[in-house]
Amino acid sequence: MYYTDDSLYPENMAPLIITAAPYGPTWLPGDAEDLALTWDEQVQAAVDCYNAGASVLHFHVRDPETGQLSTDIDHYNYLLGRVKKAVPKMITQAGGSIAFSPKTDDAKAEWMNYDTRHMLAELDPKPETVTVAIGTSMFDITQMWTEDDVKGTHLEDPKVIAAYAGMFTDAGPAFYLEHLKRLQAKGIQPFFTLAHVHQLEIVERLIRRGVYMGPLNTNITTYGGGGCGHNPFDWMHWLQREPQGACVTFWASMRVAAVAEPLAIILGHHVRVGIEDNLWNSRRERMSTVKQIEAAVSLSERFGRKVATAEEARKIMKIGVTYNSVEETLAHLNSPLPMHREAMKKDRRRHPPRAYCDSSRGRWPSPTSCRRDWPCRS
Repeated sequence: MYYTDDSLYPENMAPLIITAAPYGPTWLPGDAEDLALTWDEQVQAAVDCYNAGASVLHFHVRDPETGQLSTDIDHYNYLLGRVKKAVPKMITQAGGSIAFSPKTDDAKAEWMNYDTRHMLAELDPKPETVTVAIGTSMFDITQMWTEDDVKGTHLEDPKVIAAYAGMFTDAGPAFYLEHLKRLQAKGIQPFFTLAHVHQLEIVERLIRRGVYMGPLNTNITTYGGGGCGHNPFDWMHWLQREPQGACVTFWASMRVAAVAEPLAIILGHHVRVGIEDNLWNSRRERMSTVKQIEAAVSLSERFGRKVATAEEARKIMKIGVTYNSVEETLAHLNSPLPMHREAMKKDRRRHPPRAYCDSSRGRWPSPTSCRRDWPCRS
């Protein structure tokens, strides 16, 4: 991405999209006061988030009978139906880490396999987006946590922390190629959840090879433990590598959210908040999901940047939009990666001649037309 002289003025930025993650799959009853347990509470959590200013709902389901994260696809279909009825304009984003357990005894041992995870494409009603991991990586987020971060939760137990320390995101080509195929066949937009900039490179290859042809909604994560951590230089390098047309949301864990979220807002990008990632404010005080949304709204308004309505968020994220070719996808992304040379010649209508570097003359057609994200025609 690039920034022009006036890019950092809030009136020139897209409205802020706030994603709410209120369901907290990491936590158990008693860990957080606003952890929704009953069906009614889980629906009300979505309503409260929407009313507070969130336009996207990161979606998980808790089994009211056990108080733990559900592994029953019928539960997801049921709650999705109720949530969509309660907040019909809100964008639902199903968490891709969901894994459903098959209902036959013979299949129980295989509930974590890829085919089972692909069942996200079969949700009915379908969510607008599903988060998709691209590339296997270690996911030991406990490396970044302090004792204070998990104070008062079941994660104070060293045995539980040890179990989380062994987590990996299993997302090799055998998974993501088939997963993208199934989601796109159902008209569900992938939200690319990446651990570091090199997984963005994989996404770029998927786009250039025609595996995925659509808008790029993605994140910059600061979870660490195998992915990008708390070094802001890493965040900026990752952001620099994003194509200009990407819609980027910052995801941050625990109290570093108080740093990452304001930065995302003033740089013109978007934020995710909620107890799934964070329980605290910067003063080590507990903070509910709704309070975190209200804080993001307040900060954005004080900066002078509008908060997106659900309708505006749909337009910014291009929900329901697909493209018909690699060239069209790259054109809409305004990608820094040059298109195929033959395609470039055919695509001049989309890219006026002034947008191409005439390196044979060693200069651009005009001093103001030089943009690093435009492809060179030499």
